[in-house]
Amino acid sequence: MDTTPAPTDLLLDVRGCRQAYHKDASADLLVLDNVELSLREGELVALLGRSGSGKSTLLRIIAGLLRPTAGEVLWHGRALEGPPEGVAMVFQSFALFPWLTVQANVELGLEARGIPRAERTSRALAAIDLIGLDGFENAYPKELSGGMRQRVGLARALVVHPDLLLMDEPFSALDVLTAETLRTDLIDLWIEKRLPVKAVLMVTHNIEEAVLMCDRILVFAVNPGRVEHALAVPLPYPRNRQDPAFRQLVEDIYALMTRRPAPAAPSAAPGPAPAPAMAPLHRVGTNLMAGLMETLAGDPYHGRADLPALAAALQLELDDLFPLGETLQTLGFAELAEGDILLTEAGRAFATADTDARKARFAAALRAHVPLAVTIRQVLEERWNHRASAVRFRDELEDRMSPEYAEDTLRAAIAWGRYAELYAYDEEAEQFFLEAAE
Repeated sequence: MDTTPAPTDLLLDVRGCRQAYHKDASADLLVLDNVELSLREGELVALLGRSGSGKSTLLRIIAGLLRPTAGEVLWHGRALEGPPEGVAMVFQSFALFPWLTVQANVELGLEARGIPRAERTSRALAAIDLIGLDGFENAYPKELSGGMRQRVGLARALVVHPDLLLMDEPFSALDVLTAETLRTDLIDLWIEKRLPVKAVLMVTHNIEEAVLMCDRILVFAVNPGRVEHALAVPLPYPRNRQDPAFRQLVEDIYALMTRRPAPAAPSAAPGPAPAPAMAPLHRVGTNLMAGLMETLAGDPYHGRADLPALAAALQLELDDLFPLGETLQTLGFAELAEGDILLTEAGRAFATADTDARKARFAAALRAHVPLAVTIRQVLEERWNHRASAVRFRDELEDRMSPEYAEDTLRAAIAWGRYAELYAYDEEAEQFFLEAAE
């Protein structure tokens, strides 16, 4: 289904957007690649994907806070040159000034635009009332709960009556019940056409949130970030999470996000095979891995679980469950396919093994599937003192990925290698070493 808006009422048109960061002495780090996105009046659209897929980077580009490396962003048909008039943003963190009252925080954007005091006051009070904080105009942020502070951030964005409201994971810092209340209130205002905006574009990693709120969902792939799937949400408002059509759409999105990309065609070039790539690793603890494998091996799953049901049962968010599942897949202990997670024979064997056998099986998995762990071990074996600085491996990783990914990958390799007793690590000296050499 083609979900690209018709050109007649376009507010926003992102064409071939690419974002790369230059890295000294290595290839540029590509964060976004050839992103296409259009938004028209009356739409509430979600950018859905895992951490690191470039969603927030794209939002900053659309807000005019970041210039893309390539491509263009058209706002009302004109190329974007800096922050555009008519775009407001709500952040994950509340970003309030603690020394200002609720009303003063809300009025900031109007004051910056030179709006007269009387009109500022009138519009600020109307926005505060709209988002449910009437009576708290003179309170300070420290006197408010997290949900109330986020409502202030929302009022501050709405008070300028923007054409486009950008929301960067606006509910992720809130507890479950507070987030659900704010979501429901926002949807009600949208349905009732009481929000003074023409369109909303929100970043989320919560699949159910995207299906609950949005007309369209753009599913992002990672490394680099790009729109991999565009889905229409044909469900009428208000939406019921227990509706079979709702559950099916959630299942379908899980299936899309767990589908492995097709393998690259083998190279016909002569010469030796290239060394295995050091791909980013999720910083997932071995206890979590063991716990999930034990859970999957037992009742009621018997080696296979539906990811949405598993996430609900374990109370895990997308950004918790997917890295855990993908790590088990990387290590050969599980497979992710069509929205399910399946234990492999290696995973079943690990789940039923004793402590020593588990370490041996984990070591074998590292040797077979994690080139970084193999490289660390080889370097240590070749060194006369069987020691090597972590900096040596961190620098190599940063040539291939962002510093954040490099740090997470290195810390994962440290923890996993220690558990498997492939090598040890001296935190104070920041050095790997072989125990037998001490």
